Amino acid sequence: MWQILEHRRVVRRLAKLPLEILKRYEKWKDIVTLSGPPGLAEIRGFNDEPLRGEWKGHRSSRLGGQFRVIYKVESERVTVKVIDLTAHDYRKK
Repeated sequence: MWQILEHRRVVRRLAKLPLEILKRYEKWKDIVTLSGPPGLAEIRGFNDEPLRGEWKGHRSSRLGGQFRVIYKVESERVTVKVIDLTAHDYRKK
């Protein structure tokens, strides 16, 4: 079992998300909890990929349209930290 930690900014943004994206995010969390990031690679729709540049060390999964979930894997504690849920804006804030 993997543990998912959500940044407080993610929790605030959940209320503003379209229902379809919210459902995809919940499905994403279910997959990560059960099989971790390797489970995401098996599902092509999420288009899971590593990020480059100032986001090096983080990963991104597509939730639909322009929405992405940005996260970081901490394998020593079997933890996934969700950093942001964004409308495809990768600039650090």
